[in-house]
Amino acid sequence: MANEAVDFSNVDRLVHEPSRAVILSVLAAVESADFVYLKRETGLTSGNLSTHLSKLEAAGYVDIEKTYRGRMPLTLCRLTPEGRLAFENYRLQLMEFVRNTRE
Repeated sequence: MANEAVDFSNVDRLVHEPSRAVILSVLAAVESADFVYLKRETGLTSGNLSTHLSKLEAAGYVDIEKTYRGRMPLTLCRLTPEGRLAFENYRLQLMEFVRNTRE
């Protein structure tokens, strides 16, 4: 067990929500992703994915572009620099948490 308590109080709660953390982890691995790809990779329903993406967009973490491919609607999502930084900070916090609980 760790000798000191791990302070997880400063974690970004927007990122810490499991569905949003999964969305951000997928987007961190690609330049951009369309809605269908994100839906398949995250396992979220269309409604849940849309809601979480809206929250991430409102926070400035995700940029959403609605366009068309031919006549079909196409929603492209990408991490903003702020979103990439927020996710990287969150990832480092989790790694520190795991490291401290193993000691």
